[in-house]
Amino acid sequence: MSEKLVGTPKHRREDPDLVRGDATYTDDVQVPEAAHAAILRSRHAHASIESIDASEAAAAEGVVEVITGEDIEQSDAPGVIQVPPIMPNAVPTPFPVLATDVVRYVGEAIAVVVAEDRYVAHDALDLIDVEYERREAVVDVREALEEDAPTLHEEAPDNLAFDWPFGDEEALDEAFAEADATASVELQNQRLIGDPMEPRSVLAEVEDDGLKVTMSTQVPHMEVDHLAGTLGLDEEDVHVVSPDVGGGFGIKGGEYPEEVVVSWCALHLDRPVKWTETRSEAHQADYQSRDWYLDGELALDDDGTITAMRVDCANTVGGYFAFGPTLAGNFQPLLSGQYEIDEIGGRIVGSYTNTTPTASYRGAGRPEVMYLVERLIDAGARELDMDPAEFRRRNLVPSDAFPYESAVGAVYDSGDYERALDLALEHVDYDALRERQAELREEGRYLGIGISSIIENSANQPGMGEFGRVRFGRDGKLTAYLGTHDHGQGHETSFAQILSDELGVEYDDIEIEEGDTQHLPGGVGTFGSRSMSLGGAAMVEAAERVKEEAREVAVDELEAAPEDIEFADGEFHVTGAPERSIHITEIARRAADREVDLDATEEYDPPNFGWPFGTHIAVVEVDPESGEVDFERYVAVDDCGTIINPMIVDGQIHGGVAQGIGQALYEGAEYDDNGQLVTGSLQDYALPRASHIPELETDETETPSPHNPLGVKGTGEAGTTAATPAVMNAIVDALEPFGVEDVEMPARPEAVWRAIEESDGSA
Repeated sequence: MSEKLVGTPKHRREDPDLVRGDATYTDDVQVPEAAHAAILRSRHAHASIESIDASEAAAAEGVVEVITGEDIEQSDAPGVIQVPPIMPNAVPTPFPVLATDVVRYVGEAIAVVVAEDRYVAHDALDLIDVEYERREAVVDVREALEEDAPTLHEEAPDNLAFDWPFGDEEALDEAFAEADATASVELQNQRLIGDPMEPRSVLAEVEDDGLKVTMSTQVPHMEVDHLAGTLGLDEEDVHVVSPDVGGGFGIKGGEYPEEVVVSWCALHLDRPVKWTETRSEAHQADYQSRDWYLDGELALDDDGTITAMRVDCANTVGGYFAFGPTLAGNFQPLLSGQYEIDEIGGRIVGSYTNTTPTASYRGAGRPEVMYLVERLIDAGARELDMDPAEFRRRNLVPSDAFPYESAVGAVYDSGDYERALDLALEHVDYDALRERQAELREEGRYLGIGISSIIENSANQPGMGEFGRVRFGRDGKLTAYLGTHDHGQGHETSFAQILSDELGVEYDDIEIEEGDTQHLPGGVGTFGSRSMSLGGAAMVEAAERVKEEAREVAVDELEAAPEDIEFADGEFHVTGAPERSIHITEIARRAADREVDLDATEEYDPPNFGWPFGTHIAVVEVDPESGEVDFERYVAVDDCGTIINPMIVDGQIHGGVAQGIGQALYEGAEYDDNGQLVTGSLQDYALPRASHIPELETDETETPSPHNPLGVKGTGEAGTTAATPAVMNAIVDALEPFGVEDVEMPARPEAVWRAIEESDGSA
């Protein structure tokens, strides 16, 4: 075959099963004699547990057993999630899988009912009597750090989860003292709920004196380590399978109490146990994200040069430290954005609050930091009365500066930021658009143009690589096994495209297998836009090894010296005699006859992150009378390095932009002062609908990354990272005649209207 598939827009071959309803999710998996679990959750945000009486529930017909935290404590299982102290000055706290003494957020698991039927299990929850002594709650990120705030954990009496000062304070003070001007913002990045299509689900079974767990997760290999550690098992005794996953977005990439509890019950009862959460449980118990205060300021020269940035930011880990790196792990390295800034410093703190623990959600710190940076860049342009596009251009890292080390020590691999900016401006005909904006303002119409030029750190740093395995079967069919796991990214399609080009095997004859930990010696999973950069790289290296194994067989079959054997388009042939050739699939069959396996496994450990980038432009019109925001255009120009499948890249951008718009205009998790989740269902939590998303215009540049053999960078989170600041900058730009410099997110009509009413200016 000579047609190359990498770079071509092939339709996803995963989709027919999904569209027909033939996909298999965890709750679809049925096993004989499975019991069903339901979980009793705290109705208080902060309280002491005085007693738990489960006798009536345990006696109910159809109930197998009721398990409490004391039962797990009395077993050999540790039963506690304990994250390592990765963040500076971190104070991580033990997270019991079932609370025994104190509950610290509404929805925290207290007991589990195991019954013959899931409905019986849920009904029996009402028969458990828990006596509480309520404690004062605190839900605000910064209020939790005040002296009179109630303490959540004795280990952290001031509720400080971590404290990360960075930068040269003396150099920052000097830069701001010498600045011709300064610009600042005080922003809040609201809390979000992930809401994947499929709620979390777990099916645990005893398997050969070990444990088999089928679950909806993005990280099956990481779950082996998690389950083994919290249950007191050896890793080789834990087998995790993750079938089709109905959306993950990061929230299915963490360690959760429920998967431990259900597994413990299966081992304890020596029978399969299944649990599937309800949507209301998902709102309470799935780890949430964002929830930042973002204060920042720029030091500026009159010519538009940014000389320094100082930040003071606060995030919450929620009721427990459940996600070791926290969102700040991606936040601090990206503070320089696409810009040359000599001095960057400040402080990032994390607090404990009586809210659901926070973890990653599409972007995991990247959308938050880019929201701060890009809103701050627009503030700098306003301060200097410069066009925001020109202000950006003046401060961009030049294309000949890569690899570029920023003031916070991040090393960007490659890029051409100005080209992406210019292409986005060209798409919207920027100069003409600004002229039209001025004309419309004369008519009392308010058009806003929002620019967002973002970077991300995709994949992972050294030491967190990925596994790939490539194997030919006796029939010549090719299978690749990967430690990554598809939950909407199109791996089956794009990985097959790569292997088809690498080995010359027909695309339809290639199988991609993910989600079963028995196929590989290790793995990590899919999150942080890492799959193609790391999993794809490992697969390519494994394919190279298989090719060399096949070459050894070809030497014998073609009766030629090794140096005379060439490989092209799937065939080995003798140099100068192309008619003396044999296809690699035939080599595989003949190798099998010799009891030789063409089977190779590789781990790819990256030298550094990849650094995707791009510029998005949102054009909106705001009605000052109603506060309604209408989209006129949305243009996204992104660079994710080498593009394997343009159609899939576009799909990733579309999905990400939709979620970024959701944060800008619609979504927000809200707690009252007592820690009760006000947005506990989809009646109260507003997800964007298809009609809310404008027609998206996408384009791309390609700047290959030197950090993997494919030259790819991640793209799964770019749309989310760029969209929110682009939309909010557009709204603020539209309201410039009113003197509005910020609108609270989500920018629902009332929030926009109030910003106008409370502003000092008048149109």
